Amino acid sequence: MFHRRTLLSLLPGLALPLRGQYIEGKGEVPFVPSPDEVIEAMLKLAETTPQDTVYDLGCGDGRIVVMAAKKFGASSVGIDIDPDRIQEANQFARENGVTDKVKFREQDLFQADIHEATVVTLYLLTTVNRKLRPKLQKELKPGTRVVSHQFDMGDWKPEKRILVGGRPIYLWRI
Repeated sequence: MFHRRTLLSLLPGLALPLRGQYIEGKGEVPFVPSPDEVIEAMLKLAETTPQDTVYDLGCGDGRIVVMAAKKFGASSVGIDIDPDRIQEANQFARENGVTDKVKFREQDLFQADIHEATVVTLYLLTTVNRKLRPKLQKELKPGTRVVSHQFDMGDWKPEKRILVGGRPIYLWRI
């Protein structure tokens, strides 16, 4: 089971409140917002277009979902189990004028229906990514791009890995 103390040791210098996606039997993944330059790089690495449907699993305050809609023209869905994060995400979408292109669902990411995604974004821990991998491979169509900020998928080797401001971003294709 993850404990906040353990998570803090993984993220040195973190000064943000830790709230996040609860993973059944594993504890919480901290809510730590991705910087805008990392989000943009993730969506570019996935070659996101207006024809895509982007799903952000553990969407937090909706930054990735909103940028995918606003800057890339993609329809987007954010999944998060925390009702406060979903409320923030909906407010952020309203402030950015993209409510017609985005949806947010208060849901456990392991229970969410993600089959419509053509791009999936993640900012979870490697252990969670690895646990999520069978779901991604089972439910997503061939060619769907999966992009992760900071954390890999264990022995599933990425198609590409780039650094943005010293932060790794990984790309896999189903």
